[in-house]
Amino acid sequence: MKYAEKRELILEGLDCASCAAKIETKVKEIEGVKNASVNFVTKKLTLELNNGPKPEDIVKKASMAAKSIESDIEVFEQEEKKTGQKSVLNKSEVIVLSIGILLYGTAFIIRFPFWVEFTLFFTSYLLIGKDVLIKAVRNIFKGQLLDENFLMFIATIGAFSLGEFSEGAAVMLFYKVGELLQDMAVNRSRKSIAELMNIRPDYANLKSGESLKRVSPEEVDIGSVIVVKPGERIPLDGRIIEGRSMVDVSALTGESVPKDVKTGDEVLSGSINKSGVLNIEVTKKYSDSTVSKILDLVQNASSQKAPTENYITKFAQVYTPIVVFASAALAIIPPLVIPGAVFSEWLYRSLVFLVISCPCALVISIPLGYFGGIGAASRHGILVKGSNYLEALNSVNTVVFDKTGTLTKGIFEVTELNPSNGFSKEHLLEYAAAAERFSNHPIALSIIKAFGKSWGSGEIESFEEIPGQGIKTIYQGKGILAGNETLMNNAGIKISDTNGFGTTIHVAVDGKYAGNILISDEIKPDSKKALEELKKISVKKLIMLTGDNNNQAQKIGRQLGLDEVYAQLLPHQKVEKIEIIAGQKARGDKLAFVGDGINDAPVLARSDIGVAMGGLGSDAAIEAADIVLMTDEPSKLVSAIKIARKTKKIIWQNIILAFAVKIIVLALGTRGMATMWEAVFADVGVAVLAVLNAMRLIRVKKL
Repeated sequence: MKYAEKRELILEGLDCASCAAKIETKVKEIEGVKNASVNFVTKKLTLELNNGPKPEDIVKKASMAAKSIESDIEVFEQEEKKTGQKSVLNKSEVIVLSIGILLYGTAFIIRFPFWVEFTLFFTSYLLIGKDVLIKAVRNIFKGQLLDENFLMFIATIGAFSLGEFSEGAAVMLFYKVGELLQDMAVNRSRKSIAELMNIRPDYANLKSGESLKRVSPEEVDIGSVIVVKPGERIPLDGRIIEGRSMVDVSALTGESVPKDVKTGDEVLSGSINKSGVLNIEVTKKYSDSTVSKILDLVQNASSQKAPTENYITKFAQVYTPIVVFASAALAIIPPLVIPGAVFSEWLYRSLVFLVISCPCALVISIPLGYFGGIGAASRHGILVKGSNYLEALNSVNTVVFDKTGTLTKGIFEVTELNPSNGFSKEHLLEYAAAAERFSNHPIALSIIKAFGKSWGSGEIESFEEIPGQGIKTIYQGKGILAGNETLMNNAGIKISDTNGFGTTIHVAVDGKYAGNILISDEIKPDSKKALEELKKISVKKLIMLTGDNNNQAQKIGRQLGLDEVYAQLLPHQKVEKIEIIAGQKARGDKLAFVGDGINDAPVLARSDIGVAMGGLGSDAAIEAADIVLMTDEPSKLVSAIKIARKTKKIIWQNIILAFAVKIIVLALGTRGMATMWEAVFADVGVAVLAVLNAMRLIRVKKL
């Protein structure tokens, strides 16, 4: 039997960023694993499985591989319920660390005989660094000789062997404190991200007769009725069958103004009921609900890593061995070739190299930075499916927009009836409505709404939709055509010119032109501002593609200040046009297409970055796009690009900080001007600073 699926494992207790990278590499080597990604921030291992061994067998091997790298972690599948979070230090660890610090302080302050001093410092060293030493010894037997625990073990034992008892114990103390601060910072960032996406409902009030039963949202079926009281979070998507209230949707869309909802309105899970009691008929199971999809997208976004993240991971695998070999060379070569060089002095300098060789600051802060950026985007009503798309937004040079529902409201109304050849306005509208009766297109619905009457059975004898042109039907024995200019031209029917603002639907009855109907669609108030802002942030080309008539499209293009407008395009012609536009952009530049995510799936797939507008609650939008703007505001794209640029800025600040400090301390260490104190700061100290810097993204409110 063949399998092809995705599995997620939680690596509880994972606190080593370099170990996370090693676990990822090792799991990728397992047969049946197409791809593996470890998210250090969420402690999640995502497995993409090939058709091969049973998923259960692969999961078991992946768990064993993870524990072989980091034996202290607990591995379980995402579905398994686990409560509580492991604290950075437990009570016994605090006591042991305190005794170690007390012994160190005693030996440092009071002058003791040699062996007493050695015993106090060495005991302090063992108490403070026992976890590091145990892991180092384990790793020696596993053949893992280049991790931070092993390097600290060698460096500090080296210091003791050189008679630097105080420094050997102090470096271990500084390292341990730095690790604790680093863990606290990472845990704090994890907590901040969890709070940022704290939209998961804890329970649902299920109505059973006249009573209410508090149940898990997963237990509620479609069609059930739930009651949401003021102050409670709406647990499932549904339709209000009784009640009226104000609903806070800020956690979903970033909109600060609550929405007024009443009987008959659709409401989304994750929203907060602010005032009245609502009786809601459930329309989706929890697994298919809006809140579930949003949480899934945000939590899994980091499994698709950005190029910078992948590059740093690969760089770290090369960087550490190079520095270790340089350290060995520094201890051995100078005493052999430099007259008067003392081996113990150069050995000490080489130990400084060892301490600084761990790339923790980079390995931790970069994925944390991207995760923070994705979290900040979600706070502003923007769902980003992966770190790679967040990074790609930095290179967007061309933005292509669909028209209807993206730059315009997509709400059509009949504004003019222009009959011809003796037809009345009433008959013109009737024939058009009959032709559009079975169509769900917004333009068709506006004509049917304007007609406002129903048809008798058998009045419409046939119906044929001609893609990109219109409708052909037989109504009351008459042949009717309703559609655009192309449809009329192909039928050999001469039409009247139109000068009105809007979409024109031409109608012909039995080969005779009956007139045209003008349908208007308003431009969104936000559109012009959004396009102006895109220009301000250096997006060079703004283009619109539409199936609408050329006159209407060009008018909208001029109003909004678009650079190029392409009209009267069939769906396949939009894809062809996107390919031409993509071929014109410079290497490294990215093209983003913004559409409604439902009718534009082929174009969304062809562009570098597919952006769905107003995708909240739309399954098709979430599936088709790389980025989902959860409201109907085009300006959200500006916010997305600004967040992407801020994320990139902070990540490069961390990269430059880490490299600059390490290079400076390496250079000073080579000249004997840096001690292991500076080396430990260059390792864990910089890591803490980088993590704190990355956390600034999580708190982004103003852009």
